[in-house]
Amino acid sequence: MAKNIRITLTRSPLSRKPNHRRTIRALGLKKVGQTVDHEDNAVIRGMINTVHYLIDVETVK
Repeated sequence: MAKNIRITLTRSPLSRKPNHRRTIRALGLKKVGQTVDHEDNAVIRGMINTVHYLIDVETVK
């Protein structure tokens, strides 16, 4: 059974590095406070590590 993670955008990506803004969009986040669910895999974890200061992450069963 694959684990899922819930990602919430807590800070605005405006005036951040362009790469970080694109990473936020690739995760499916558009507005502050928006939450998305993703499978927990290495690709998503790498994206989370890039923009860790803009998001909150929690594990979902």
